[in-house]
Amino acid sequence: MIEIFSSCPRSTDVARSRYLEYVADVARWSERAGWAGVLVSSGNSLVDPWILAHVIVRSSEALRPLVAIQPAYMHPFCVAKQIASFAYLYGRRLSLDMNPAGPEHDLDALGDTASRDARVARAIEYTRIVMELVDTGGPLTIDGAFYKTVKLKLMPPLPKSLRPEVIASGPPEIEAGFGRGAVRVGIIARDRADHAWTIARSRFPEDRADHAVQDGSPYWMTPFHQYRTMCPYLVGTYDTIAREISRYVSRGCETFILDVPSDPEELDHINLAFARMNSRQWAVADRMSSHQSAVADGLQLQLQTVHASAPVSR
Repeated sequence: MIEIFSSCPRSTDVARSRYLEYVADVARWSERAGWAGVLVSSGNSLVDPWILAHVIVRSSEALRPLVAIQPAYMHPFCVAKQIASFAYLYGRRLSLDMNPAGPEHDLDALGDTASRDARVARAIEYTRIVMELVDTGGPLTIDGAFYKTVKLKLMPPLPKSLRPEVIASGPPEIEAGFGRGAVRVGIIARDRADHAWTIARSRFPEDRADHAVQDGSPYWMTPFHQYRTMCPYLVGTYDTIAREISRYVSRGCETFILDVPSDPEELDHINLAFARMNSRQWAVADRMSSHQSAVADGLQLQLQTVHASAPVSR
């Protein structure tokens, strides 16, 4: 089943006077659109994601905050405690975005000089502790490479129906052990391609060099390269976007984390593209040429590497 998450606006991108209401608006728009939840990023320069998760829960009836977890920020017990506390206070379920990557300057400031492989290993051990605590409540005794606990218990206990979903938008090692993968991408879809591109370029203006390299592909890296977004974009007609989405679905990826919405109408346009995919029942895997397949594989690789090279906080 396809699940769509929007993204919470970052506090560094919005004036303080309107930030709280914008977060609440994104939650309301996302729920009205029928989406699953809202990604809440973490970073040294951003408002705490757990506090924003409260805003999202209080502004919606069933939306799930998808909280970005950075192991450098807190002990895994603290994450399990937050999950159990949300369940106790609101009767609501959270989702976790597990990704050990992060801006190097953020991690350097915290004194975290671990290698990429060590961070992946730590995130796997971290996730195992969190899920063991929420699944069993403890007592949990472990003697791991990164964490040690002795008869650790989680209170209040978490109802099984509110067990968090783990979404691994980073290394595949975490996806293999604990969660499912996700595609993080922005979408601008309209009935005409020129209309979609006009909107895209007015939102994220290009310089002449950026415009020159655009070759008709719907895949657009300019906003990411300009440090304006955390993801590349797909831009084009509803049918074009539907076809691109279907390529990811045909490879088993059914979770999409989209960029911060500019207004509620943008979610309606995105829903039209997803609906077009379902109504047309694109059989991409069966009729894709070798060239198209290579292009799709290249786009998937670029999407997977976005987190590793992200220039700003997640």
